[in-house]
Amino acid sequence: MRLKIYVIFLLVICALAPMCTKKAQKDYPIKPVAFTEVQINDAFWLPRMETNRKVTIPFAFKKSEETGRIDNFAKAGGLIPGKFEGLRYNDSDVFKIMEGAAYSLSLHKDPELETYMDELIAKIAAAQEDDGYLYTTRTIDPENPAPGAGKERWSNLGSSHELYNVGHMYEAAVAYFLATGKRNFLNVAIKSADFITSVFGPEKRHGYPGHQK
Repeated sequence: MRLKIYVIFLLVICALAPMCTKKAQKDYPIKPVAFTEVQINDAFWLPRMETNRKVTIPFAFKKSEETGRIDNFAKAGGLIPGKFEGLRYNDSDVFKIMEGAAYSLSLHKDPELETYMDELIAKIAAAQEDDGYLYTTRTIDPENPAPGAGKERWSNLGSSHELYNVGHMYEAAVAYFLATGKRNFLNVAIKSADFITSVFGPEKRHGYPGHQK
């Protein structure tokens, strides 16, 4: 009986031995490389990245100016007079361009673009209401927001884009902070996120956007 127990004990020890000798693996064997640590100098991607930096981003901002998307923030902030222009989700279009511009700044320092971004962020900060709410169409004219915005805050989450818009702002704000170390945009995003956290959650308001972000 003792011999049998001894043999079983040896078998268990032999089975566990390889596991004990291996170092505990704390992470995946393959780790991502930060895009800022990669140098691209080929004949295919580099010219396209330069076109994006020199042409696409400035053009996108220019069209946002021409269509009133950027002025909506200035109007909501009381910097200029006027009515809301465009559709209820126009805020998000500006945030998307800003995210792309921030990633471009991470790879190529551009003082002119950075100055433009800071001026735009100042308009966005002005448009943000005291409690953190940011949705230019309602702030400009609370009684007559753009079609689909809902009669009051959060009354049409399925298609109002109130949460969708700021989701894009969060991504842009983080990207700009990582690119420049500046907190001007990040502070706007945090104030917005803190406000939304105070509204939605367990034992609070329940709701979710109809559009993923």
